[in-house]
Amino acid sequence: MEEKQIREMLDENGFIEEQISPELKLVEEINRLKKEKNAVILSHYYVESDLQDIADYVGDSLGLAQEAAKTEADLIVFVGVHFMAETAKIINPSKKVILPDLKAGCSLADSAPADKFAEFKAQYPNHQVISYINCTADLKTMTDVVCTSANALKIVNSFPPEQKLIFAPDKNLGNYINSLTGREMVLWDGACMVHEKYSVEKIIELMDQHPDAEFIAHPECEKPVLLVAKYIGSTTALLNYVTASQKKKFIVATESGILHQMNRACPDKIFIPAPSIDSTCGCNDCSYMKLNSLQKLYICLKNELPEITLSDEVIKKAQLPILRMLEISK
Repeated sequence: MEEKQIREMLDENGFIEEQISPELKLVEEINRLKKEKNAVILSHYYVESDLQDIADYVGDSLGLAQEAAKTEADLIVFVGVHFMAETAKIINPSKKVILPDLKAGCSLADSAPADKFAEFKAQYPNHQVISYINCTADLKTMTDVVCTSANALKIVNSFPPEQKLIFAPDKNLGNYINSLTGREMVLWDGACMVHEKYSVEKIIELMDQHPDAEFIAHPECEKPVLLVAKYIGSTTALLNYVTASQKKKFIVATESGILHQMNRACPDKIFIPAPSIDSTCGCNDCSYMKLNSLQKLYICLKNELPEITLSDEVIKKAQLPILRMLEISK
C-alpha cells in the first residue's frame, strides 16, 4: 500500500485499517518488529491489560514523560492518548513518535481549546500558568510549568506564596491543590469525563456493603467524592498505597485499567471499581484509552504510522515548561 493511500485512510479513520490473518501471533510479531526497529513501547495504566503486558514501560503521565525523556530508542510507540504522544514528541523532537489511533484523544484536553485559553489568560496579566499535562501541545506553549497529578503539589509549592497562579485545565485537581496549600489559584473550568461520573451516593452505599474496604480516589474526582476517600493520590500513588497497605479490600475511584496492575502487585487483595452515575455500568472506562488495541499496535508499528507531528515553534515553546517540570520532579 502506498504511503499516500495510508495517510488518506488515517485522515478518515485515525488509524490504519488492515486485514490481519487470524493465524498471526500478534505478540510475537510486535516483539519482533520492536527489536528490528529499535522501538520502545510506552503504555498508560488505563489501556487494556494485554497492551500493558507487552509494553516496555507502564505508568502514569509523569512516569511516561520521564521514560520518554531518557529513552535511547529510535522509535517511540505510545499506547495511550494523543496529548501523551505529543509530550513524548516535544521531549524528543528528533525521534519518530507514533500512536496506534489518532482519535485517542482526551476529554480534559478538549475542554481547553488554546484560543479560548489565550483569551482567559489575558484577563490575568500578573499570573503564572501551571498546566496539567492533560492538555494540548498548543496550550503547553502558554504555560510556565507543566504538572501531573503525581507532582502537582510540588510544582505549585515551587512558586513563592505571593505569586498569583492560573491552573488549567482540570478544576477538580486545581481545587484539591488549593485546599492543600491554602492558595487561591485561578482555575480553568475543565474536567475529565471519566472522573466526573462517579456517584458519591452509590460509593457510600458500596462502602456500607463492604465495611472492611477502604475507599481511595484520584484527585481528578469531584470534591464530594474526595471528601469520603480514605486516601487521595495519582494513579501510581494509588498503586503504591494498596501495595503497602495491610488492608485486603479497596474501592477504587479512577479508570479501571489500573486494577490490572493492582491485581498483579497484590493477588491476595480485592479491588472493587467505584460505581458511576450510570446504573448500567459498574465502573468508569476511558473510551479514548480503549481505542488502543493489540491489532492497532501491530499495524502501527509495522507501518510506523500514525505519526505525531508538531511544528518546530510549538515544540520549542512547549518543551521548556515540560523540562522545568522534570527538573523540579527529580
